[in-house]
Amino acid sequence: MNALRVADSVSVAELAAEHGVSEMTIRRDLDELAQQGVVRRVRGGALSLLLRGEEPPFEVREREATAAKRRIADEVAALLADGEAVLLDGGTTALEVARAVRDRRLTVLPLALQPARELAAAPRIRLVLPGGEVRKGELNFVGPLTETSIRALRFDTAVIGCCGLSAEHGLTAHDLPEVAIKQAAIASARRIVVACDSGKFGRTAFGAVCGLDRLDVVVTDEGIPRDQHDALTAAGVTVRVAGS
Repeated sequence: MNALRVADSVSVAELAAEHGVSEMTIRRDLDELAQQGVVRRVRGGALSLLLRGEEPPFEVREREATAAKRRIADEVAALLADGEAVLLDGGTTALEVARAVRDRRLTVLPLALQPARELAAAPRIRLVLPGGEVRKGELNFVGPLTETSIRALRFDTAVIGCCGLSAEHGLTAHDLPEVAIKQAAIASARRIVVACDSGKFGRTAFGAVCGLDRLDVVVTDEGIPRDQHDALTAAGVTVRVAGS
């Protein structure tokens, strides 16, 4: 997937050599991505079916940087005090946060069905769901009903995910309906915590959500580029590196 983010095609032989695995392993991986609609298989490799800058499917992203996302989720959970009202964004890192807070005493409004399912049976979680349309594939809540629900409430902390975070363009997202939802979430919370793995830094997606000045804490992994770390701290954002 990293190769497809910078090129429109990939070669079985080149990927096998780069990762030190057999060509059969690479072929199996590409066949799986083809079944998920990410690539089209061609002789000797595959062609990307993603539009330039388009986000890969949730099922693909869920298996990327899994260990880092779990550490990030544990760090986010440590920031939350029992009794808080928390808005939890959609996305794969947010799903790990839901798993990390299952045993906590919190009021949680998740913005996607995956974390809602994770928290539905949690004994001490007060689960509140927004209205709205569910975006296929991602299973995020979107639309005016969702936005109205968020704006009618006040949260101690909003845990926000992103597709890109950079010093120049701030927090960005690929899906435009989700931009409005993230903006409503940020406007309704006292504290904004961004949870993202280091692969999101320096990227810019199509939709602008907010500048660095609206963020309070960014929780990420040790791969965060030094220039991005320095830009965040210069903007008054606390950077917490999970596992360090």
